[in-house]
Amino acid sequence: MSEPASPIRIEAEAGIARVVLDHPPMNLLGAELMGALFQTVERLEQDDESRVVVLSSADPDFFIAHGDVEVIAQVPAEPTPRAETLPFTHQILERWRRLPQITIARIEGYARGGGSEVCLACDMRFAALDRAVFAQPEVPLGILPGAGGTARLTRMVGRARAAEIILGGDDFSAREAEGYGWINRALPADELGPFVDRLARRIASFPAHTLRETKRTIQTIADDGIERDLLTEQHTFDALMGDPRSERVPRMRRFLDRGVQTREGERGLAAACETLGQD
Repeated sequence: MSEPASPIRIEAEAGIARVVLDHPPMNLLGAELMGALFQTVERLEQDDESRVVVLSSADPDFFIAHGDVEVIAQVPAEPTPRAETLPFTHQILERWRRLPQITIARIEGYARGGGSEVCLACDMRFAALDRAVFAQPEVPLGILPGAGGTARLTRMVGRARAAEIILGGDDFSAREAEGYGWINRALPADELGPFVDRLARRIASFPAHTLRETKRTIQTIADDGIERDLLTEQHTFDALMGDPRSERVPRMRRFLDRGVQTREGERGLAAACETLGQD
């Protein structure tokens, strides 16, 4: 039997590492894709040739759909010890954020929940008009964004807009995300690739040491206290996961039973979230 294809492939040339997500049917962020992200981070941390990383998806309809609700729904609703250090998911995305390379997310299709949070860990985000859709739909499912969504999104868009995005749990177009500062730019789909490619090549032509030190300085200024805030987020996430009052399990089961976590069902996710409290 042949080995299963890796959920992530990397192509490197001219100082650019192109990281392509390819985990059918819709790049759900579960154990397999997270494991592949971990291996990718390990490889990129040792990569002295690449100066820029471009993260994209092989599926034009889905960047990363969101975290795998089937897996989350199976976690027992019982108290867990209070985390004193960042858990695995936070560690991976923090290591991704701190990569020596400049990281650029090229987003087509849906980037909800964990998909949005992976984008937030990148240095820059560019998305396709009329194709990309962003959301943090965790609250309707009885939890909160647990992979940096509250800590990073609030830093980027401000308190009021983060509250609208997270508490409302609705979809945002690429144009709306651009206006909120969630992404850098929204571009026509046929212009997105050439724009990102030109920017990546331009940055990759600059001195590697200067890029690393400048990135580190920007992050030090912009992300002061991020690990503290991620730990605060994790404490609340764990509390909601273990508290039956959050309605997490019945809402997630309805989400799955109604076929929302399918390629077709995902298109109506925002509307479906409004009825998850109904039997």
